[in-house]
Parts: sequence; C-alpha cells; structure tokens
Amino acid sequence: MKYLLVAIGFFLGLMGCAKPEKMSLNNELKIENTIKETDWRMEVQQKLKEYGHRNWIVVADAAYPKQSNPAIETIVIDTEQLEAVAYISELIERSTHVDANIFVDKEMTFVAEKNATGIETYRNSLDSLLNGSPVKRMLHEDIIKELDKSAELFHILILKTNMTIPYTSVFFQLECGYWNARSEGAIRSAME
Repeated sequence: MKYLLVAIGFFLGLMGCAKPEKMSLNNELKIENTIKETDWRMEVQQKLKEYGHRNWIVVADAAYPKQSNPAIETIVIDTEQLEAVAYISELIERSTHVDANIFVDKEMTFVAEKNATGIETYRNSLDSLLNGSPVKRMLHEDIIKELDKSAELFHILILKTNMTIPYTSVFFQLECGYWNARSEGAIRSAME
C-alpha cells in the first residue's frame, strides 16, 4: 500500500509539473507571436523612414521566392495579405516624404475562380482597399525586372505573407511625396 501511494504521488507530481510547463510554453508562444507581429510592423515603420524615392516595398504571397540580391530583404510575416497591404498603404498615406506607384500582376485579372478559390473575393477586396489609388497592371516578369533593376542601387523590402492565391503580390514603388513627376518635368525643361 505504501508503494502504491508513493507511485500515485509520483505520477500526480509529474502531471502537476507537466501542466504548468505546457501552459507556460503556450503563453510564451502567444507572447512570441505578439512580439513578432509588433516587430514586423515596427520594422516596416523604420524602413519607411529610411526609404525614399526608388525604394520598393512588396507585400507578397506565400510562394514568393527569397531573392539572392543582398539589397532585397525578405521578412516572413504571419499576417493576412490584405491586412499587410492596408497597413503599408496607410503608412505611405500618412508619410510626408514618400508616395507610391502601385503595381499588381496583370495575370491576376485572368486567374479563374475554379483554378484559384477565393481569387474573385480577393480581387474585389483589393480593388476596394486601393480605391482611389492609381494601380498599374503589368506582367509579373516585367515587374520583377523593374524590381531587380532597382535593387542594383536601392533597397527593397519584401513582406512574405500567408496568402496562397497566385499573382496576388502588391508592389509599392516609392516616389518622393513632396515632389511629383510634373514638377520634375518643369524643372528639367527650365534647365534646358
């Protein structure tokens, strides 16, 4: 009987120790996820302060490749893609030093719902989100060529989201927020 009580006590002791450890691990994971979520947003805010005319910020789908050019930084974020697009759009809109040209893949227009479930809802949501902003539609490979060309001299930030629908990346090519192409054209004409 004495050995039975010791064995039960030992077993209950192990159960008691395991449960708080598991709860602690879950709490640590929740805290870590919250910190990561805050970190990517803070990192983007800092990058936007550093970035200017000719830098890019890309909100990409889950299959977007990590590029080898060291000027192209990729951050994996566990965030819905449209939420990240909204966040970047808002940051740029509130910024005084930059504005953005927005590019999306031309192919997205032709992706059928039967081939990529959710694409119709996504397209409508993206159009609503970017309503009022001029959006340029280009072939994916042409956008990538522009991005690569820019990365020869300027930094690019890729936010890789959990989006699993093809051709849904949104590309923000930063421009000067207080000087536009028309103003630049006027000064170039005056210089001639």
